[in-house]
Amino acid sequence: MPNLLIILFGKLISWAFRTFNLGNGSTWPGHIALKLNKKFIKQTLQKSKTKTIIIAGTNGKTTTTSLIKTALKNNGKKVFLNKSGANLLNGIASSIIINSDLSGNLDHDFAIFELDENALPPLLKQISPDFIILLNLFRDQLDRYGEINIVASHWSAAIKNLSEHTNLILNADDPQIAFLSKNTNAKLSFFGVKDTTSQNTVSEQAADSNYCPKCGKKLIYHNITFSHLGDWSCGNCGLTRPKLELNSFPTYPLPGTYNKYNTHAAVLLLRKIGINEIDIENSFLNFLPAFGRQETIKYKNKNVQVFLSKNPTSFNQSFQTITGIGGKTILIVLNDRIPDGRDISWIWDTELSTAKNLNNIYVAGDRAYDMALRLQYEDCKNFQTFENLNEAVEKAIESTEENETLYILPTYSAMLDVRKILTGKKIL
Repeated sequence: MPNLLIILFGKLISWAFRTFNLGNGSTWPGHIALKLNKKFIKQTLQKSKTKTIIIAGTNGKTTTTSLIKTALKNNGKKVFLNKSGANLLNGIASSIIINSDLSGNLDHDFAIFELDENALPPLLKQISPDFIILLNLFRDQLDRYGEINIVASHWSAAIKNLSEHTNLILNADDPQIAFLSKNTNAKLSFFGVKDTTSQNTVSEQAADSNYCPKCGKKLIYHNITFSHLGDWSCGNCGLTRPKLELNSFPTYPLPGTYNKYNTHAAVLLLRKIGINEIDIENSFLNFLPAFGRQETIKYKNKNVQVFLSKNPTSFNQSFQTITGIGGKTILIVLNDRIPDGRDISWIWDTELSTAKNLNNIYVAGDRAYDMALRLQYEDCKNFQTFENLNEAVEKAIESTEENETLYILPTYSAMLDVRKILTGKKIL
């Protein structure tokens, strides 16, 4: 079937999904398009002048994508992106369908695609992006991805054939990400975060990758930001953290050290595009977080802030940020569905020693009792467990004071459930 007919058919499907409140229609049009033409993405992007930006990593993809989109649009660029959660090839294809005109043409300056870890290699077989940001690799859905060295090896093979046409922007503080620079001809740039602690060891519980990606020996850390990120070197083979092109910025739209990394990645890319620093800063002042990524929702005249927390690192950083800003009431929602990963043993790698200091903790989700047990092991008694998510939300809202915020830490599918309760709408 010609791509023009595929696009028209896909637009009809997307319209039907949105009209009948079945979701955003952000995956099925692309799924059908790729069934009809496996080269649909390659062919449509090849004939377009739209520059492509790819963002991949375990944590921070959606926030980094939103930061870049905000700055580009505020500076007069026409941009489209795939919906967060629609980060497989069918989501990429759907975004192309939705944003093409009725003649099948893309009239945009930039396309920003955030990618699932496993989707990066197959996409790079089809296209040569103008920019790629690789943010980090943490343990996440081990039953699906495997250990992070497996993902890193797949990424290394995928970027091997990149040319100097592609700007590859890497997180130098992550050893596995930094080491990818040894296997590509792409133009390289590195970001990190200015040293925040003075340690020379990594907590075994918190670290996901503290061994040298070149020789396998244990790394030396001169400073650590969190988990295995920081200023590292190998005393055995001499591998060291690459020189940073960016490690600080005057304006951070969202709190938390992990959001400094997202900000630096976005700023470095925007500089490469040609946006000046003042214009970037001004754009960030108007930034609104993406859904589930520290977004604030008004519900029954109270503020609810949602922190997607889907693996040990993201949970620990979310929890640390919330307690750091004086949060008093939280709702933890733990699911084990396909988007979350069936294995929830990661909750035992979370840092919850200060949970007992909170006023109220509510626990819900498919695996609520597993999280309740985890809290009990921290000698935490100030929590209530609910089998029904609606009841948990209502109880948490009821106990949140008018001038306070309810903080919700959900896994991915739980975040979708929570938002449906709070907004009355589906996302995908």
